[in-house]
Amino acid sequence: MTRLSWGYGPRAPGWAMICALVALCALLLPTVPASRADTPLDLDAAGRITDTVGALGKRRAQVEMALERLHTDHHVQLYVTYVHDFSGRAAHAWADATADRNGFGPHDILLAIATHGGQYAVSADKLSGFRKDQLELVATAAIAPALKEHDWAGAAIGAADGYRSVLRGEPVHAPVIKPGTSDPGGDGLLPGHRAVWVPIAGGALVLLTGFALRSRRARAARRRPGTARARPAIATSTEPGLARLAQPLTALPDLDAEASANLVDTDDAVRTSAEELRFATAQLGAAATRPFAEAVAYARSELADAFRLRQHLDDAPYEEERIRRHALDEICSRCTSANRRLDAESAAFDRLRGLKANAAAIVDRAEATARALTPRVAAAEAALAALAHCRAAGALAPVADHPGEARDRLSFADTALAEARTALLVADPDHAAVSVRAAEAALSQAATLTTAVLRHTHALTAATTRLHSVLAEASGRPEAAPALKAARRAMAHGPYDPREVLRLLDEAVTGEARAARTVLTARAEVSAARDYIGTHRGAIGCRARTRLTEAERHIGLCGGHDMATAVAKATRAMALAQQARALAEDDVLTYGASYDDESAPAPARALGGALLGGIILAGLLPATFGGGATRGRLAG
Repeated sequence: MTRLSWGYGPRAPGWAMICALVALCALLLPTVPASRADTPLDLDAAGRITDTVGALGKRRAQVEMALERLHTDHHVQLYVTYVHDFSGRAAHAWADATADRNGFGPHDILLAIATHGGQYAVSADKLSGFRKDQLELVATAAIAPALKEHDWAGAAIGAADGYRSVLRGEPVHAPVIKPGTSDPGGDGLLPGHRAVWVPIAGGALVLLTGFALRSRRARAARRRPGTARARPAIATSTEPGLARLAQPLTALPDLDAEASANLVDTDDAVRTSAEELRFATAQLGAAATRPFAEAVAYARSELADAFRLRQHLDDAPYEEERIRRHALDEICSRCTSANRRLDAESAAFDRLRGLKANAAAIVDRAEATARALTPRVAAAEAALAALAHCRAAGALAPVADHPGEARDRLSFADTALAEARTALLVADPDHAAVSVRAAEAALSQAATLTTAVLRHTHALTAATTRLHSVLAEASGRPEAAPALKAARRAMAHGPYDPREVLRLLDEAVTGEARAARTVLTARAEVSAARDYIGTHRGAIGCRARTRLTEAERHIGLCGGHDMATAVAKATRAMALAQQARALAEDDVLTYGASYDDESAPAPARALGGALLGGIILAGLLPATFGGGATRGRLAG
């Protein structure tokens, strides 16, 4: 690695100063411009603009403001560099090489402009959250028109404003164009006109002469006895691409907390977006909502990768700090990418669905859904009551509170729909949209809770049927006698859980049957944890969500493997799902929302359920399709 330093030798410094002055004047003299090329370079560490040719002039502040607006609104870092040319490389190759050299992350974008010939390229990571067609739209609509008129500042402003428009779901417009110099810096190494070099050369002469005299006096002083010799400064250098990274690091505990908070918020955004997407698909069809389904799938994939990193850190808490910091940074990056993709589609989603314009029809559909759910909740309550006398309390405990919670969600939905009807009567579509969206979310959770009860009771009934057949099979096998005895003993002591008895008989049945039952039981555990966390997400933290995501990953790996592998994956998924459920229940208990207090007023219970379920945000506004920047937009 090359280092640059000043050396102090035995010779007087005067000649060195004169030589430096001659060299500088030779550079400043107007000569025939030689062809030169700019290799991929280190960008300016002090800001987002690197202007090696003086292209911006007095408009630099305007560009800085545009770049800052983009960063403030959407946390996107757009860097702009102006060079003479791309040193014979293809524009994209030069831009990518410069981005790599400067350690760009997935959310850093580089706009590289070669003023000699007006070439340009945009380097963006595939994980940036921008689609290729969105980048091309900004390039053709906002960057190219400015460069055609040599408006170097306008190209950067157009790019920054264009990316903001894309992320807000708005049309991309060309900037106000101010034609400029066709080849700034083309006459030499210094920006501006040739007249600039004369005063600069004169100033340099005075400066270097003064420096030479000062150095001579200092050397003489060092020779006098009793004068302490100055300690020479140590010259240092930084590897290319690391200059921008030399910043104070966030304390590791703070970074860990930030990553966990990002995971929770992003998980809420993805769940809400997927939920409203289902309503939009029912309203408009799968073809119309396909782009938004793709956005949700992308966000879900990024989030799954982030949760997997979180699980790795939880499994290896003693990883060295460098590894943990890198993983936590990656978690935050992937959460940002997921949110950005959802935010970019939110405005288009609103236009497609027309929640305000179509509020009356959506209210009709929601009211029909509420009417259909009411008897299903009653059926779920009846199913639990029918099993209560013959099944252990522990067998029914996972869903025992679900019917009451479903009724609370229905009550909240009824109130919201009544408010939506009132808003429609007074021609207040904004209020109607807010109310009907809250009602939709509450109805979705009421349906999930009700379905969870019916699925659980059905599973218990099916387990009872299987239990009788397994008992008959085991009775004819002498080797199964110990397991059979234990099973009958468990059944003889009052209400029992048929699933637990079946586990006791595992050794008395064939391997294939045991494997099939293990996978089936694991799927049920994962589904139960998913339902609970999804309908109580307003209280549930990062650890439970992390375990659930990992359980879902393992259960997805059960198919297509040999029996032993399938059982291992299912067993791991079951353990993780049980951990997720236990952690989630602890979070809800800490949150303080209880459905056992029958004396609480119904409206208070309904509002508490909406907050607990994450149906409404802290400002009592409903969450909607979108990432962290847009999911509360119905406030406007």
